[in-house]
Amino acid sequence: MKALLSCVTGGPDTLVLSEVEDPTPGPREVRIAVKACAINYPDVLIIEDRYQFHPARPFSPGAEVSGVIDAVGADVTGLAPGTRVLAYTGWGGLAERVTVRADRCIPIPADLPFDLAASLQIAYGTALHALEDRAALRPGETLLVLGAAGGVGSAAIELGKILGARVVAATSTSQKGRVALERGADSTVAYPREITDPRSLAQQFKEACGGTADVVFDVIGGDYAQAALRTMAWEGRYLVVGFAAGVPQVALNLPLLKGCQISGVFWGSHIERSPDRHAAQMRRLIQLCLCGKIHPLISERFPLSGAGEAIASLGQRRALGKVVVELTG
Repeated sequence: MKALLSCVTGGPDTLVLSEVEDPTPGPREVRIAVKACAINYPDVLIIEDRYQFHPARPFSPGAEVSGVIDAVGADVTGLAPGTRVLAYTGWGGLAERVTVRADRCIPIPADLPFDLAASLQIAYGTALHALEDRAALRPGETLLVLGAAGGVGSAAIELGKILGARVVAATSTSQKGRVALERGADSTVAYPREITDPRSLAQQFKEACGGTADVVFDVIGGDYAQAALRTMAWEGRYLVVGFAAGVPQVALNLPLLKGCQISGVFWGSHIERSPDRHAAQMRRLIQLCLCGKIHPLISERFPLSGAGEAIASLGQRRALGKVVVELTG
């Protein structure tokens, strides 16, 4: 089979499309003929050895896939060859076939396209876990989303509206702001590429929020975090989701003065610790997608041979919404 391999530490240009042996599923594993693999920011980090996991090389990036099971290992129940599934792989998804634990697979109906199915897990799973489990977002509250035009940010907009919040989308350009409005945001605010005065940016955030934010959903981090933290309402909830602009250095007097919580959102750990909750959330997201209440924004599509460019697009923050690699055969 063909697989895109990381053989040395480096960026997307170091990835090599290679012929490798088909994997064989072990006990409690299935093998999936991959139809689509959605690209996420961890794919940028993992090939540069900047992610929390360091798989042995050579390995394929690609953490979320959809496809059709074509083989099952021992002790697998409820799944059989021919079953359409989405699955969280962690890595290995940028290949024509991949093995994965059976409990990481969620069956999908025939009327859910593979590209949408692959795009539901990390972005929407993270956003739903963050807003419901970590922030307990309530109807009528104000939700400020940083990085709102990306895959996770746009998911937070849609789910925030479903949960009854007023959503303010913070983006780096006016074009991305328009995309956020199309996803359902109530208003937008643009932040600069470089911050010289966090207090001034905090004032912009407050004006966009009409005062303060009850919940901040932050996938950007860096110097933007302090400005967003200054925007928090009393007893607000600050969700630490990602670090596209780097790991922030937070002044801890701010959460004291705001009486607010800072909550980490680690979706990968959540699905390990609460598999039943994860499965229920994925089934709920599938139904929301089928009835049109959520719809992953797929801005770019690539073949397997162009998957390195797909990762580069995300790493350079060019992408709007999701980037998906589609496989044939």
